[in-house]
Amino acid sequence: MKTEDSLELAVDTMMEARVDSFFRVEQGLEEVIRSLIEIEEELGIVRDLSGAMRLESRLEFVEDRWDEFDSEIRERPRRRRKRISLADMLKAAGGGGDLSNPSGGVNNAVDAYAIMGVEFGSSLSDVTAAFRHKAKQLHPDANNGDRSSEPELRRMLEAYQFLKEYLSLSNTEPMRPPDRPYSPAE
Repeated sequence: MKTEDSLELAVDTMMEARVDSFFRVEQGLEEVIRSLIEIEEELGIVRDLSGAMRLESRLEFVEDRWDEFDSEIRERPRRRRKRISLADMLKAAGGGGDLSNPSGGVNNAVDAYAIMGVEFGSSLSDVTAAFRHKAKQLHPDANNGDRSSEPELRRMLEAYQFLKEYLSLSNTEPMRPPDRPYSPAE
């Protein structure tokens, strides 16, 4: 009898904690929904980068709150997500999110190959070898701490990353020469 009473007390205590948690989570989710509605309304009014950045930070806050509630409901630790920067997204879309770099990012294979100084269509191993060779020449440690070649090194790194992705995708599809137009029938 004593065991049954203690078991019932344990179950009641556990259920009370779950009910309190449920109401707290429910209230928090309503707050998240209200915030998302406000952000959606303000999205139509935003006309400049600073307004978009402000909305991005609010959206990150809402996402963090959502993750907190999700982990509490599922009774497991929070997941770590890769943050997507609005500036990176605009840069990828051609909007030039980084205003300090007017040249923009590397967005085609021809430019990337030219930056790397290798012939168009070279293999990933040739690109990697060229990257390592140039990186050793341009790195500040190789130039007694002189950082004047750092922008060129960053641009080369961006081209190398682009080509790594490009060449991994081209393993599934045959590469087109840059002068031949795209044909949807391919």
